[in-house]
Amino acid sequence: MLVKVMDYGFSRKLFKYYVIYKISDIDEETRKKLEERVEDELQDKSGVLYLTTYFDKDYFPFKSEEARMLPSDFLAREEIEMTAYLLSILED
Repeated sequence: MLVKVMDYGFSRKLFKYYVIYKISDIDEETRKKLEERVEDELQDKSGVLYLTTYFDKDYFPFKSEEARMLPSDFLAREEIEMTAYLLSILED
């Protein structure tokens, strides 16, 4: 399973912060489990899943000044954390 942050920012429409993750290199069984178990917005585009997670400002992972100065570090950290979260969902 590969997880990559595709986009993040603030939705003026929803007045919430968001992160969009691309989830690829998964088989059909894993995709179905994620579609059943993930509570956030999930879209399947040609076998690749796109997960959109919304955050209040206090919990947005890219809100700090450090995140703005070292975005690649924070992107990598967020991808690792989401991978761990998704794997834990699949274990249940």
